[in-house]
Amino acid sequence: MTENPSEGVSPSAASAGKSSETGRKKRGKLGRPTPKDAISGLVTGLFSIPEGMAYATIGGFSAPMGLWSGIVPTILGSMFARTVLMITTLTSAIALSAKSVLTDAGLDPGDIGAVAMLTIMVGLAMLALGLLKLGSVMSFVSTAVMTGFTAGIAVQIVAGVMKDATGYDSDSSNTVGKLIDSAIHIASWDPWSVAVAIGTVAVWAVVRLIPRLTSLATLIALLVVTVIVAIAKIDVELVSDIADVPRSLPPLTLPDLSAIPSLAVGAVAIALVALAQAAGIGASVPNPDGSRSDASKDFTAQGLANIGGGFFAALPTGGSLSRTGIATSSGAMTRWAGIFAGLWLLIIVVTIGPLAGLIPMPVIGGLLLVIGGELVVGRIPDMKLVWRTSALSAFAMVLTFVATTGLPLQVAIFFGAGVSIVLYAAQASKQGRIVRLIRSDTGDWSVAELPTSFPENQTTVLHYAGSGFFAEVNRLESEWPEATSGHHAAIVLSLREGAGIPSATFLKSLDAKLEKWHQDGIEVVLCGVSDTLRDHLAKDGTVKRLSDAIIPQTPSIIGNLDAAYELAEQRRTENSAP
Repeated sequence: MTENPSEGVSPSAASAGKSSETGRKKRGKLGRPTPKDAISGLVTGLFSIPEGMAYATIGGFSAPMGLWSGIVPTILGSMFARTVLMITTLTSAIALSAKSVLTDAGLDPGDIGAVAMLTIMVGLAMLALGLLKLGSVMSFVSTAVMTGFTAGIAVQIVAGVMKDATGYDSDSSNTVGKLIDSAIHIASWDPWSVAVAIGTVAVWAVVRLIPRLTSLATLIALLVVTVIVAIAKIDVELVSDIADVPRSLPPLTLPDLSAIPSLAVGAVAIALVALAQAAGIGASVPNPDGSRSDASKDFTAQGLANIGGGFFAALPTGGSLSRTGIATSSGAMTRWAGIFAGLWLLIIVVTIGPLAGLIPMPVIGGLLLVIGGELVVGRIPDMKLVWRTSALSAFAMVLTFVATTGLPLQVAIFFGAGVSIVLYAAQASKQGRIVRLIRSDTGDWSVAELPTSFPENQTTVLHYAGSGFFAEVNRLESEWPEATSGHHAAIVLSLREGAGIPSATFLKSLDAKLEKWHQDGIEVVLCGVSDTLRDHLAKDGTVKRLSDAIIPQTPSIIGNLDAAYELAEQRRTENSAP
């Protein structure tokens, strides 16, 4: 959600590689690295320096932790992910969410033990979701909610870096309040900080105009402006003023077990934020070997990445679309691209790590302004689509945006999930309908207008199309035809593909209808009844009441209807005989 949506995925990554059969044979194995993987890993590792440090900074964490988050987690994530080119690392949404969780728990983001515990707990939550095969649940988070959440994150990013980009530190604790306060106090902005931030954006924009350098625009902008600031000796805040970048391996960190109770709920929220971000990568980045992605396996991989990373000073991590886009556009062919990315970053940090301390904070601020802007621009098509779709979807998008900018992120993600469920329920309640089916002389069945009452001396065939969801039952009550006693009528009620997950409300309503029709002397035959639905009907006595007038679902749709119709006609005729 907080990744750069404009970073494309190389078309060659989707078409290159071996056949699907070969991919299945290699599934779960590392395979052989290629020279392209090594080059892609180098570019991705270099890119992880500014982006990782920037994301750690906006979360209020030590900048080096952004570097450590791109080493162990990235290597482990790439080793186990079913989406083989997915890069697991720190993202801005995760960094902001982690800061929010720690702050609400009364813990200091500088407390390494608490951070380690949080990272491990996030990993355990992801691992549990993966082992429970719950990857499909992410499809229930609607586009409207995701769009509002992403737009809110973009505003959070911009508000969070106003100090770095302008030199003015707002006292407001509210996201929108920070932006307004910064705008009001424009006279207090530091001219040199603003100039460096604007210069960074300008260099980035110019480099983006060169197609071959598009994926390196962020890295080039960082290097060029950093060198200019150093040579010109411009007096702005540097990364080294905040924290030293050690030339060392990721330090071994031990989790603070006492923090578990206060972090439990927040860890689950961060896991959902991270998994929601990564959910779209599998669809956007097909596996080059032709094998299929598996969201649940990706959950497990990200869980293992966080559990391992927690012991090596890493912040919580998840699948990163921008870093994945960098890897694929740089020629990634196998999961080794991600492994190399972690290894190259480690080598760079160990050999020339302290040089990263020379990076000016306004440069990072400028780059994050770019990322926030791109995030909004990349979501504009989705915003337009949601706005055109329905008033309810638009309302959900705006509501989620307000929640994201006004509430802690771990609360906002639960809020967004709740809104998605409400949207799903509202849409599901509108799907159910009752239609009449009429058989032609040729034996075909066609849809006809639903009668207001059941015709005399004939069999009426009705088809219920719905899920059995309780919210649709009351709406459909007024659509059923009226029944009048003594009409010698019969009913065939087709439930094929309907009421697959019937609610108690649906079963109660159906039972009441059957009872009313029975009292009116109307013969009823149910057809297309699945085994699951039959079990439900057996428990409330419906099967016993209808005796052998329940025809199970068969592969033949027309044959199913024909058999039910003939049985209903036979019963109606026998019942109407003097």
